[in-house]
Parts: sequence; structure tokens; C-alpha cells
Amino acid sequence: MDMQSTGVIAPLTTPVTIYRKDYAPPAWAVPTVALDFALDLNATKIVNTMTVERRADGPLILRGDGLRADDVRVDGVVVNDWTMEGDDLILPLVGDLHEVTITTAINPSTNTQLMGLYASNEMLCTQCEAEGFRRITFHPDRPDVLSRYSVHMAGDKAAFPVLLSNGDLTETGDVEGGYHYAKWVDPWPKPSYLFALVAGDLVAARDHFTTMSGRTVDLAIYVRAGDEDRTGHAMQALKNAMAWDEAEYGREYDLDVFNIVAVSDFNMGAMENKGLNVFNTRYILADKETATDMDFDGVEGVVAHEYFHNWSGNRVTCRDWFQLSLKEGFTVLRDQQFSAAMGSPAVKRIEDVKMLRAAQFVEDAGPLAHPIRPESFMEISNFYTSTIYNKGAEVIRMMRTLMGADAYRKGTDLYFDRHDGEAATCEDFVKAMEDGGGIDLTQFRNWYTTAGTPRVNVHITHDAEAGEAQLRISQSIARNGGAAEPSHMVIPLRIALLDPETGAHDGEQLVVLTQDAEEFHFASARFPVLSLNRDFSAPIILTSNRPAADLAFLARHDDDPFARFEAMQQLMTDTLVAAVGSGAIDLSAQHAVIDAVAACLSDARLDDALIAEIVRLPTEAFLGEQIPIIDPEAIHIQRKTLETAIGRALFAEWEALVSRLSALPYAWNAEAKGQRKLLSSALMYLVAGNADTGAKAAFALYETADNMTNRMSALQALRDLRSPLRDRALADFYARFEGDALVIDKWFSLQAIALRDDTLDVIRTLAQHPAFSMSNPNRLRSLYMVLTANQRIFHDATGAGYDLIADVIIELDKTNPQTAARMVPPLGRWRRFDEERAAKMRAALERIHNSGTLSRDVAEQVLKSLG
Repeated sequence: MDMQSTGVIAPLTTPVTIYRKDYAPPAWAVPTVALDFALDLNATKIVNTMTVERRADGPLILRGDGLRADDVRVDGVVVNDWTMEGDDLILPLVGDLHEVTITTAINPSTNTQLMGLYASNEMLCTQCEAEGFRRITFHPDRPDVLSRYSVHMAGDKAAFPVLLSNGDLTETGDVEGGYHYAKWVDPWPKPSYLFALVAGDLVAARDHFTTMSGRTVDLAIYVRAGDEDRTGHAMQALKNAMAWDEAEYGREYDLDVFNIVAVSDFNMGAMENKGLNVFNTRYILADKETATDMDFDGVEGVVAHEYFHNWSGNRVTCRDWFQLSLKEGFTVLRDQQFSAAMGSPAVKRIEDVKMLRAAQFVEDAGPLAHPIRPESFMEISNFYTSTIYNKGAEVIRMMRTLMGADAYRKGTDLYFDRHDGEAATCEDFVKAMEDGGGIDLTQFRNWYTTAGTPRVNVHITHDAEAGEAQLRISQSIARNGGAAEPSHMVIPLRIALLDPETGAHDGEQLVVLTQDAEEFHFASARFPVLSLNRDFSAPIILTSNRPAADLAFLARHDDDPFARFEAMQQLMTDTLVAAVGSGAIDLSAQHAVIDAVAACLSDARLDDALIAEIVRLPTEAFLGEQIPIIDPEAIHIQRKTLETAIGRALFAEWEALVSRLSALPYAWNAEAKGQRKLLSSALMYLVAGNADTGAKAAFALYETADNMTNRMSALQALRDLRSPLRDRALADFYARFEGDALVIDKWFSLQAIALRDDTLDVIRTLAQHPAFSMSNPNRLRSLYMVLTANQRIFHDATGAGYDLIADVIIELDKTNPQTAARMVPPLGRWRRFDEERAAKMRAALERIHNSGTLSRDVAEQVLKSLG
């Protein structure tokens, strides 16, 4: 859609664009870094002593961000011939080997960006990825400069009884005046982004792990006093991850200690600093009273992800930030494999694909689309995206599909062996897969350079006389928001041809598409029912000529759990998309959906968790992506209509499920988790079928629940209702958990995601609540990021949602640009909406643009969104 500007765009200094093609190796290596910290919440002094070795002509360029050098020495002698270029310190050096010492002082308490060294609840902690180390001390601060670090830190023992850094603890002691010190040495070379320091009043939950070579590793999770009883799940997840990585990838841990610290003020989920992982508290603290099953799964997955980085990110790191998916995509795949092994592989795969579609497919279809190896960026923090992480994982998963498990393992072994201790590239990884796995990935490399989601169309016909089924498959891709064009991606499609009477098939087959259009032939006596993209073997948007009857058949009979889920979702999606277009749901299509859901509920072959996933309607946001111009109100109406029809037609079944599943005692195992997941789905349909009966059942579940999962399921069922029971439950929930920040985040989110006409007013009121804070990223996300995910409310026709988020971005950019920038992309999707909404979204972006000096983070997102 081409839109005229709704206002005048004031000049804005465009951030400098950095290009991958301009990469050059560093002129100076830094073999060792010795850091001496005199710690204080308001005035921390850092003495940084580096050995530097010349690798090419040129001065030593040391990056800084808001720093002042109080003292600069070369080989112990004070020098004054250095200059500042912007924030960077330029030091001319003669000769090839020197010791450079620089002294800086910072105030951690005023560091609202939460990057570098900052104060959080009277403790000190760091976040250095991607470019936070330069906010602590002057340093090259690029990922291809690897150094061995030693860290000496001293501080008030009463204020900072725990002193932690990377590596192994080599020395501790007390000094005069109530101070003490600790020295940590990391024997493994690492880039500056992996540096970490934590100092504070913490307690540790401790355990140990014996590696496959027989070494004992001491494990500790540091938390605030009183939280240690909620670390058991995270500790067990860590031990499970260590054992799994040894068994599946042959990777053994390489230090004597592994420490984790939970921090309440944190921009990210967690950080894989070598030997000292720093976590957002939401991914460490969990017990059944305060965490849902989804929270437990999140803790398990993130703990594993950060641990797996010890090899895929730390021992082998990135040459430059364009290679970010080298470590993140690979590690996401590893944590997905681990979580599947710990629970239900089928449900895990469905959850991963739902996340991919909700975030990455949307990203691929908008102005911020980029390949998994970008060619340029203005601010690297903006490239911690679903494309880098989730699509990156899918690309490596496709390699594994093409190669087979054994060849894939040979490839990863070669990668780790070949590049251990190096800063590598995506090409290095692909080459190791080729050499180790014996496969030609020349054409497959297109996945690293192409933005956008491939669209694949499959047309099946049958020749009864020849006893043959033919598949005509074509692929295309839309680049940079343009029209779809033929493409030549390597796309592995797992398929099966099911007998239309029995549902049986002769085995799964792998079809590999390499051209823009190809034809495949298969022996088949009868016209088969086609099962496509089984286990989601390729991250594509798939269309086919399969009729609704075939989708219903697959929803009942397919033996691939993902394909069965997908068939039901496609049946529901087709029904709802048609209804949005015509203004009413076709009754025959509605009956087909209801019959398929009923068949699923009565199928004894399915476990409860899989049933819960299969019977859920697609989200309003997902449905919007299937329509050329998103109509939030029409989508909401038609989805609600179908939900109500399913609720009423199968009311007895939902009521029986709620009654049976509500009575089950809490247990932590796969079966019990599946039962709670199905209870949640059943309760939503019960409320849709009869609001009064459903509300009473939901409130009864809330009052009797012995775990947070069921309590939240009850609140979610009540969330959209105009009922005093809803208000009573929400009030009780706040009173019960007022002192628990992570649980109160849920209370904020529940109200922000509600599909009620007063939701925007409620959000404005909540923003004034004493428990709300603009300085805590978790609380911000729980209210405002959740709003942007609420399609109907955020896209209210008045534009009030857009104005609200624009106000937040403008205010937040002054203190925490990284978090502010992550709120811009929902506004940048203005081209997908009707002209009135698009104009209002664009006007909100222009207002942000014109609001004054913007951070690089926000400026890049706004400029690309407007463009």
C-alpha cells in the first residue's frame, strides 16, 4: 500500500550504517585483560590493564560509550598523545607489543540502560552483549578480539558479600575498613561481550555435576534471600542440559564451577557469560504456587540455551555481529532438541512453530525483514530478532533433515574441533557441515542471504489408469515487501500419501524442492490424502489444492502429530478467513470443524496435551496474517462466532472435561501437564458455550486450584467477561501475590490482553498503579508489549492504542532505548491495515520521529518502518 505522509517529517540524523562487506580484521590483538574493580553503587573505579599485539598498521582504537579516561599508561608510563574521536579513545603506538593501562570511573546507579555495569536492587551486575563492555572501560569491544581475563574486585563486605566473575575463583580475602576482595581467572579466551561481574547480597542454591570424563563441577544459583526454594527446577534443568549435551553433541563443560545469578532488572531473558550466566528472574524462579507449566518450560529451555552456548557461542564465538545467528540459531535448535527430549516432542514442535509464525513470519512480511545473516545494520541491538534466533534454528534443522542425524553429528563435531577458540562465521559452520557430513550445500546457502518466507504451492492429481499420484510443486518469495517472485531455495518437504479409506501409508518420503517449479510422481492405486510438510520440515507458507474433506480426514487420521495439528488448524483457518471475507461463517464448514474437534476429543490414541493443541482455534493475530488487509474487528467477530458454536455444540464434552480435570491433584510429569493444558482449552470453550456456567466453573477452579497453572487458566477464561466473578478473582489474585513481582506481571498482562471494550482505559489506569514501573523491563513488557500483541485492542479504530504506545516509546527512549526500540515494529506494520488505521499508525511513527533526538536503537526502527 502506498500512503501519503500525514505530516511533515523533521530532519533526523540517520545513524551510521555498518556493512558486512566492510569487515576488516582488528589491527591489534589483546591476548590478556586484567581488570581491577573498586566497587560502589554510585562510584565504581576500574583499572584495565591489557597486553596488546600488533596485527596490522594503524593506531589502537579503544571503544567507549560515555566514558572519560582518568589515566592512560603505556608500559607503565603516563602518556598524553591519545585523542578522542567521539566516544572512542585513539592511542598511537610504536612497536608491536605493549601493556596499556586505562583508568575509568562510572556511576552504576544512573545506568538506566541496563547495559554495561549497573545497579539493580542494591546489587551490581553487568550486561555486555552486544556493546555494553565499552560502557565499563575502553576496549576494542568487538567479538573477534579474544582475550584471557583475570578480574580483581573489592568492595564493602556488608553491601557486597558475594563477588562473582567469569572463570574459576583463585583468591579471596578481607582488607581494612570492612572491605573484602575476590580474584577470578578465566583460562579460556573470550570476547568482551562475554565478560560478567556480579556483586551483592545473595544466597546460593548449590549442587554438583560429574562430567563424562569424571570431573566434578560445582554448580550454584545465586538469588535474593527467600527465593532459594524456587531454584530447584532451574538446577535440575542445568544438570539435565549438561548430561544431554554430552550425550547428543559430545560437549563436556570445561571449568570447575558454573554459576547463575538471577536479576530482576534485565533487558533480556538471560546471558551466557562464560561460567557466570546472568538471568532474568522469570527464567530461574519457579514453583507450582507461582509459576505455570509454561513458566516451568521456559525456565528449562532458557537454562539449557544459555548452558549450550558454552560451546556454541563461547568456545566458538562470532567473528562479527553479522554472524549472530551462528551462535543463536544453532543454540536455539539445540535447546529445542533438548526440550523435546525432556517432554513431548510433538507438543514441543507445535509450540516452536506457533512461535515462529507469530513472530518471525510477521517479521519476514514487514519493513524490518532481513536474512539470518544480515548485510547491514545501524544498531546491533535491533538484530536480536526472531529471524536470527528462530528462523536460524529452522535453517540448521533443515540441514539435519537433508543430511540425516549421523552426518549432522559428524558435521557439528568437525565444526567444534575445527574452530575451538576462534571467532567463526556462518560460512565456517556450513563448510563444516559439508565436510563432516559429506553433502553439497552450495544452493542451500541461499537461506543465509534471502529475506522473506518462501511460499510453496502443492497441487496433487491422480492418474487412476497409471496408478500414480503427481505432485506439482512451485515456490516463490516476496522480497522487501514487493510482489512474489519465483525462487530457488532448497526446501525439504516430508510427505506421506495416506489411503483414503484406512489412513495407512507406505512410509514417509522426503521431497527436496530446488527449482521454482517441479513435478514428482508416486505409485498410488487410489487418489491419496496428502500429508504435507510433516514435522514442519521447512519454514514455509504452504498452500495446496487439498479439499476440506481431506483436511478433516488428516485431522482424524494422520500419524504425524504436527501434520494432524496443522490439518485442523488449516480447516479452522480456511473457515474463518472465508467468513471474514463474506461476513458470515458457512454452516457446512462450521459443522465440519465441530465434527473434527469432536473426533479429536474421542480419539484414545491422542494424549491430552496434543488434543489441547489441536482443538484450539488459531489466534486473531495469526488469522490476520492470512488476509491481505487485516480487519481486526471482523476477525474478532468471526473467531468468537466459531468459538461459541464449538462451545455450544460440544458443551457436554467440555463440561465433563472441566469437571474431571479440575479434580485431579497436582503432579509434575508429562501426563499431568497435558491434563492441565486440556483443562485450559476446555474451560475456554465452556465459557464460550455458556458464559454464566463457564464463569462459575472458572471461578470454582480459581478458588480450589493448588497450582498457578490452573489458577491462571481460570483467570484467562474469566478475562474477557463482564462478570463480578472476574473482578473478585482479579482482586484476590493481586492481594494474594502482591509481594511477588513475577506473579504481579501476570496480573498486569491478563488485563492488557483482555478483549474488552474498556481495555485501553484499564491499561491507562494500570500505568498509574503503585506496582507499575517504567524502569523495570519485565513490568513494561507485561503491560505495553502485551497490548501490542492484542490485535483487536491495539488496532482500535480510533488510533488510541497507537498514540499510547508512541507516548511510551518517546518517554522510554530517554532511559532504556533497547526496550523502547522493541515496541516500534508493531507500528511499522501499517501497510497491512486499512487506510484509516494505516494513516494513524504512520502518524504515530512520525510523531516519534519528530519528538527530538532519538537513540540509534529507536531511530533505526522508526526510519525503516516509515520507509
